[in-house]
Amino acid sequence: MGTKLLHLSIWLFLIGTGLVVILYLIDNQGPQLGSPQTYEPLPTELHPEVAERREQLVERAEKRGISVVITDGHRTKEEQNELYEQGRSRGGEVVTNVRGGDSYHNYGLAIDFALRLDNGNVVWDMEHDGNQNGESDWMEVVEIAKDLGFEWGGEWPGFKDYPHLQMDFGLSIRELRNGKRPPDDPS
Repeated sequence: MGTKLLHLSIWLFLIGTGLVVILYLIDNQGPQLGSPQTYEPLPTELHPEVAERREQLVERAEKRGISVVITDGHRTKEEQNELYEQGRSRGGEVVTNVRGGDSYHNYGLAIDFALRLDNGNVVWDMEHDGNQNGESDWMEVVEIAKDLGFEWGGEWPGFKDYPHLQMDFGLSIRELRNGKRPPDDPS
């Protein structure tokens, strides 16, 4: 009886371990089971359309007398994890609520911006009106970005990411984690 119980325990352990591994892989790693797409590696730079729209954003803002600085674009998982630790295990304020692999920056689909003042200082001042037209320069940049197809992190429910602009091409983070990528030429 003891040997049969031991064998049954081993089989149950192996089955349980296998299920845990399968569920982990489905949720965190490669393509979902039954998914027709193949795994695509993480990009190493901004998506071409995001890069083009980034340049258009800077140019359009400049025409309004606003100097925009792109402070971040593509980010590795490691860089994202470093940012995630800020305000948690390291000093500073919390600047993100997502770890590496869970940010559109990791897939080359997001940028962050700030404003450059006439004296050269870079600021994240949402009230600044450097072009003195009665509107916040920050919100003018957001308006331009949205017109170019970006989603603004300042409109998210919950955690607001005011410098963040992204183009998700209709893809969720889960789809991106599972290897799906937007085409280089979405037209």
